[in-house]
Amino acid sequence: MILCLSPKKVPKWILATYHHVRHNHNGLIKALTESNGIILQSLSTDIYLNLAAENWLHETLLFDKKQPPALFLWRNSATVVIGRHQNPWQECNLQLMRDNSIRLARRKSGGGAVYHDLGNINLTFFTSKQSHNRLANLTLITRALKAVRPHLNITVSERHDLLLNGSWKISGTAAKLGRMASYHHCTLLCNADRGLLSAVLKSPFGCDIQSNATASVSASVKNLCEVDDTLTPELLMGAIAAEFARQHRLHPRIQLIDPADESALPGVGSKAAELRSWEWVYGRTPVFSINCCFDVGSEKTPNEIQLNVTVKGGRIESCSITSSKDWLPFETCQYLSANLVGSKFCPIETKLLVSALMRIYPQDFELRSRCSTLCEKMIEVM
Repeated sequence: MILCLSPKKVPKWILATYHHVRHNHNGLIKALTESNGIILQSLSTDIYLNLAAENWLHETLLFDKKQPPALFLWRNSATVVIGRHQNPWQECNLQLMRDNSIRLARRKSGGGAVYHDLGNINLTFFTSKQSHNRLANLTLITRALKAVRPHLNITVSERHDLLLNGSWKISGTAAKLGRMASYHHCTLLCNADRGLLSAVLKSPFGCDIQSNATASVSASVKNLCEVDDTLTPELLMGAIAAEFARQHRLHPRIQLIDPADESALPGVGSKAAELRSWEWVYGRTPVFSINCCFDVGSEKTPNEIQLNVTVKGGRIESCSITSSKDWLPFETCQYLSANLVGSKFCPIETKLLVSALMRIYPQDFELRSRCSTLCEKMIEVM
């Protein structure tokens, strides 16, 4: 819902910019459809709620030629967001993300993988399908940036990225076109953690992976604060909102929306639940296969294990594990390969399966140790 907040809870910079009115669902729809346009900002930093709100707006607002555009501003806590047709095992360092409590989300639009944190701004432009124009939206952002800092050299690339000084990517673009409505969303790097960004958007996969998933295009990135440390996310969101209002002849005010509020956005909770689900985040990955060779031996007894896996719908469809008989018995490899089929391609289920296998050999400590080593190696690629 659009909230009524006390001035004490609102940062000083937005006191003259934000509009505080309480709307139920009907009031929100009226606000969205009976004006020249609207500017919304999310109160949440939860990626799944924000993507759910974005999807709700896209599905609810059946834009036509007469319906005005909308701008949605949102930020998230540390998250990697992949495109609808991407493979997270190819795009991300999943183990590093797990270690640092960084979420993984799959959006409804296409495009490549991006890193979000509170130093990154997300902008969604809603229009009719006929009025969809990425270049116009990016030009609007460029004008807004130059309005606050005329010295900035910002250009739009052929790929519809925003470039700083012709070289550094500060914004990436993706879009979704529906039957009537469309949206174009993009990022804007202000003061994000660039070290973490580079680390998590680099797959450690040392295996041969075969997949038809959409691959991200790597680029050199930079934060706007690196050229001007006075550029904060709050300042830039205000500037973009002001330029959007000027272009569409609106009152320059931002309406705060709570994407977790079902009274304003009926059904948004189920959308968020879908976006959080393993079946959506991992299960929607296009079919892929991997071929890995693990060195699990020692100087005295060198040995390699070959792992061949096909993954469909995020689950192991076929699996083959081979090892020298001196290191791991053929029957053990067969048992493990057969029981992995149908399980999720993830560390938790693999650990459970290997633990069950080790209980078969309660007294064979050497074999148990080797099974544990194999499990650790397999988890490294999950």
